[in-house]
Amino acid sequence: MIATEIELIATCSFGLEALVSRELKDLSYQHQVVENGKVTFTADLNAICRSNLWLRTADRVRLKVGEFKATTFDQLFEQTMALPWSELIPENAAFPVDGKSVQSTLFSISDCQAIVKKAIVESMKKHYKTSWFKEDGPLYRIEISMLRDIATLTIDTSGAGLHKRGYREAGSGAPLRETLAAALVLIARWQPGISLIDPFCGSGTIPIEAALIGRHIAPGMNRNFAAEQWPTIPKEMWHEARRETHDLLDSKQKLDLSGTDINPAAIKKARLTAAEAGVEDLIHFQVRPLAELSSKKKYGKVICNPPYGERLGDQNEVEHLYQQMGKIYKTLDTWSWYTLTAYENFERFFGRKASKRRKLYNGNIKVQYYQYFGPLPPEK
Repeated sequence: MIATEIELIATCSFGLEALVSRELKDLSYQHQVVENGKVTFTADLNAICRSNLWLRTADRVRLKVGEFKATTFDQLFEQTMALPWSELIPENAAFPVDGKSVQSTLFSISDCQAIVKKAIVESMKKHYKTSWFKEDGPLYRIEISMLRDIATLTIDTSGAGLHKRGYREAGSGAPLRETLAAALVLIARWQPGISLIDPFCGSGTIPIEAALIGRHIAPGMNRNFAAEQWPTIPKEMWHEARRETHDLLDSKQKLDLSGTDINPAAIKKARLTAAEAGVEDLIHFQVRPLAELSSKKKYGKVICNPPYGERLGDQNEVEHLYQQMGKIYKTLDTWSWYTLTAYENFERFFGRKASKRRKLYNGNIKVQYYQYFGPLPPEK
């Protein structure tokens, strides 16, 4: 049986750690350690359910089994074997081992994986009094992470990454992950009473994530997780956590969200994707070129992920696009603008230095989030 107090690790893209930390605090998980690419937090068993259901900017939630220094394979084997695997993993579980190693003496990932797998098997043999495991039951995907000779052993509770909310079709090829789209909205400090426009909406990920935030819809509400099949977590605990997502949903909150794009096929797809997410009635999608961007609202936020110009032939076109954005900015000068791009000369062509910049990662691409703050609207 899993202990009543456990350590969990919410992993994330570099640059999003503070957002994940804030989200965990909003879930009342205060005991945290924030490091590059992850937030470790202490909680009860119920946190496996709630954090998977509610975290918008984390990649996945891992159960921390143990951590120790290991510079030899003997040390790795013995200390892995000493961990309480049989308390966590049932006899019929499937327990594949993934691995990664950074700046460590034990740099061979395949060897580390094999050693850890063997150590776990030996540990479980003693408890279950058997010499062979079928591995035809629930999935407990284990990871051995070596960082500067410190071995961290975890079990993945999420299954598919948390960016897979369930509303986007597999293999859609959309360039912006849902977790990053949610982060852009949160960094911009958008609130439900504020107008939001994405003039390069593509499949609609940014306004869809804003709608989920605005209505307080848990991003994991309509998907399943690996740990739901674990016999060590009572089914009622998952039912209760899911009931909470329905209880806290704000179905009456009014939102002013727009997504425009020059591509009619993209807008058609955005509408279908929003329908899958259950927020199609909350977002106004329209085929519209950037040149026609306008609003009757005096205040609002433009949050977008325009083309970066990855291919050499696109560079002139992208530079022209950024110049056009700068001109339109002047017509919406009481709005705030937030632009994610990997193009290093964005400010030069936009025609203005950003109020603030934030380095993020869109997959493996290093990007900058350029933030231009408009005047604050008068207090109501």
